[in-house]
Amino acid sequence: MEEALLVAQAPPRPVRVLLVEDDEGDAFFVSELLAAEATVAIEVVGTVAAARAALLDESPSARVDCVLLDLGLPDAQGLDALRLVLEVATDAAVLCLTGYADEHRGIAAAAAGAQDYLVKGQVDGPLLWRAIRYAIERRRADEQTRALYVTQVRAAENARLERGLLPHPEVLDPAVSVVTRYRPGRDAVLGGDFYDVVETGDGSLWVLIGDVAGHGPDEAALGVCLRIAWRTLVLSGRDQDHVLPVLEDVLVRERRSDEVFATVCMLVVAPDRRSARLFLAGHPAPLLLGDAPEQLPDELVGPAVGVLPGVVWGSRPVPLPERWRLLLFTDGIVEGHAGEPGERLGVGGLLRLLRAHPAYSAPGGTGELVDGAIERAQVLHGGSLPDDVAVLVVAHGQDGPPA
Repeated sequence: MEEALLVAQAPPRPVRVLLVEDDEGDAFFVSELLAAEATVAIEVVGTVAAARAALLDESPSARVDCVLLDLGLPDAQGLDALRLVLEVATDAAVLCLTGYADEHRGIAAAAAGAQDYLVKGQVDGPLLWRAIRYAIERRRADEQTRALYVTQVRAAENARLERGLLPHPEVLDPAVSVVTRYRPGRDAVLGGDFYDVVETGDGSLWVLIGDVAGHGPDEAALGVCLRIAWRTLVLSGRDQDHVLPVLEDVLVRERRSDEVFATVCMLVVAPDRRSARLFLAGHPAPLLLGDAPEQLPDELVGPAVGVLPGVVWGSRPVPLPERWRLLLFTDGIVEGHAGEPGERLGVGGLLRLLRAHPAYSAPGGTGELVDGAIERAQVLHGGSLPDDVAVLVVAHGQDGPPA
């Protein structure tokens, strides 16, 4: 059995070494030093131009693992030769070869980007082979470090971008707490979902959540544009019945295609916090997290913003208890799979996830509750949710600080 397994295993691919050396004697000497290594395949060229041509060959069989570069060549000398090779040696390690009299050039070459340097006549076969393997591993380590750095920089930039584009709720009432969560889908930085919370001078609490149809930077930019326009309308004292029509006018003027639209849920809570007025434009109604979670009535839901320009949206009053929590969400969290093929989580599934979570009744546990619901939805879906997810919870008279 073991013999059969050994026969079935493919032999390792030989390490391909490109020797750039114009002196035939030195080239023969280096080739002989490596001849004892059966896992090495060596190719010899005599100019930098030939080396660049070999390195630019994209065929899999021509891939070079390590370049042994003489720093004194007919068409380039010293660091100029090294720079010309490094320009095209994107995946190969580079070892420089120097003579006794110009070892200083090897030190300069290592500082300029070569993995190492060797002095001709001071190496034997095993030492040369170890140097090649070390250079290849160091090159891989350098690439991994560089890739990690790029990833970290991108993550930091993404975090700054999200902080800059996502809103800071403007609420002065100490009895009101706000919890927000945002997870863009499809590995994006920011999606088309948007939300905001603003308390106006008369004590009214304006709450918004919406979703621009589609994915990509254009949708994200439009979502931010709509949020800023909405906040401007609220702070300027626009009557609540006129906000969605103006928001639609902004969308129509800013969208790149007539097919782009946005669903919107707007809630205006009275200054005494005992009632609210609910506006729905193609968006699911909020959830009231009482003794048992339930969805607010949505029989007056109108078309999405941008679908029927000029439409007038109705609204309905919503009575509120003395202490309440309202959860607004975009459909990204309810459109994922619910574990069975073809079955979606839906609003009913979301209600069950919330009720079953240990933090549902825990004081100050709203943040943990929302995180748990999103994570459980991802588990049921079998991975990251395909659409953007925005969740906004506004509470009045609840124990514990906002999370």
